[in-house]
Amino acid sequence: MTQIKQTAPLPPLTLSPVANGNGTETHTGKTAIEEAVRTILHHIGENPDRDGLRRTPERIARMYDELTAGYHVDPVELVNDALFDVNYNEMVLVKNIDFYSLCEHHMLPFFGQAHVAYIPNGKVIGLSKIPRIVEMFARRLQVQERMTTQIAELLEEVLQPRGVAVVVEGVHMCSAMRGVKKANARMVTSTVTGAFQSNPKTRAEFMEHLSRRGWDD
Repeated sequence: MTQIKQTAPLPPLTLSPVANGNGTETHTGKTAIEEAVRTILHHIGENPDRDGLRRTPERIARMYDELTAGYHVDPVELVNDALFDVNYNEMVLVKNIDFYSLCEHHMLPFFGQAHVAYIPNGKVIGLSKIPRIVEMFARRLQVQERMTTQIAELLEEVLQPRGVAVVVEGVHMCSAMRGVKKANARMVTSTVTGAFQSNPKTRAEFMEHLSRRGWDD
């Protein structure tokens, strides 16, 4: 059995601006959001003071606080305590990671699943951290293409692995509820680096794992 032990102790992790994004931005108050919501309600012809809407601005401010929480997560703190030395050089895959995000163009939801794989180069990351990385980048105003790349770039920088592969499948309410109104359309994006990019067999193995049915399917 492969023995995994925590590194002793790892040097402080520093990330480039590309991987770090604006995840360490300071949080602003909710009052301005509440006032903006009242203005929107007024301009669409509603009465923000009627019973059903009186607390809507407050609720929406809390909602955006939750849905954009990824701006306030420091990726260094997120991963620094979960890097491990391990004698393992085969693929590590975490698939079917549910996510919810907001399209930056219309601020409508898009949601789906992310599948993340990497090939270690002497170091692995704690299992729970991969879904947390997906969550950090999803809980922002996003486009799916950028989110896919950000996940891969952060893992690449943190682990310096032999390769990273990220596939994201998403359903976008901005194209289901409005515009083209195609509710069954699915968007698939991918980013691959290292062995996943240069070795067709590695890429094929990754895709084979993704095509396998899960335990509960």
